[in-house]
Amino acid sequence: MGFPGTWMTESESVIYRVVPKCACSTIGQILYYSDHGEFFDGDIHDAKEGLHKWAQDQSHAPITRAAQGQQTYAFTCVRNPYTRVLSSFFDKICGIQRNGKRYRGHLVQRLVYDYGIEVGGEDGKQEFDQIKSFRRFLLFARDTIRWRRPMEPDIHWSATSGHVSTFIQNGGRYNKIFWTEKFNEGMQEVLDGIKTPHAVDLATIPRFNESEGHGPKRAHPVEDYFDDLSMHLVYEIYKRDFELFKYDFENPANKMPIGEIDLEEVHAKLGD
Repeated sequence: MGFPGTWMTESESVIYRVVPKCACSTIGQILYYSDHGEFFDGDIHDAKEGLHKWAQDQSHAPITRAAQGQQTYAFTCVRNPYTRVLSSFFDKICGIQRNGKRYRGHLVQRLVYDYGIEVGGEDGKQEFDQIKSFRRFLLFARDTIRWRRPMEPDIHWSATSGHVSTFIQNGGRYNKIFWTEKFNEGMQEVLDGIKTPHAVDLATIPRFNESEGHGPKRAHPVEDYFDDLSMHLVYEIYKRDFELFKYDFENPANKMPIGEIDLEEVHAKLGD
């Protein structure tokens, strides 16, 4: 399997396991800047040079060597399951993507037909019942993850713990896992733990939210989208995420963690 979703600076100062919808655009740009003293001009996900990525064949050997050697600082970033799955819905299902098209071709048409989801019209900007449609999307997300029907689960709504685990199972070890909700604090700890060719001042780094503006604005507080059944579905899908990364399942309104991440526990439970 190797190290899917893993990026590393060309200077090999740090390894990052990408988790979609968890500040990955900003983190990628910080890594790029730390090596080159400038940001990548465009979406960092499109960069074909300046950063080792597992998706590029020439990066396999250096990433494998560094990850399995466990001498290079390795980290990842996680997010509250409630806000992450909501963000996936508005960005990937309701939104028009960078290429001007719907995400994954006919996926949205299929959801409209099979699950009765509304997405705000052709351009994603029309009024629609966001709460009803989101709850139907949750049924679809659960079906993909639990039964792999009507398709394989997508990386943007599959469990964070699943992404995090592949790095461990193939011989890597994390030095730090931090929360999107405490981004500056966590990213600073990573930067304090590594030596980079160019210094990074987090206070002056812009946020690179590449998905912003793709879809309609969320019209209600987070907790309004989750009734008792929705919470049950979220727990079924993301139970390990709540437990390992210390998020509050009982209260969708609380996006902040309620405990400290135990790296030993994460490695033990995700290393099977």
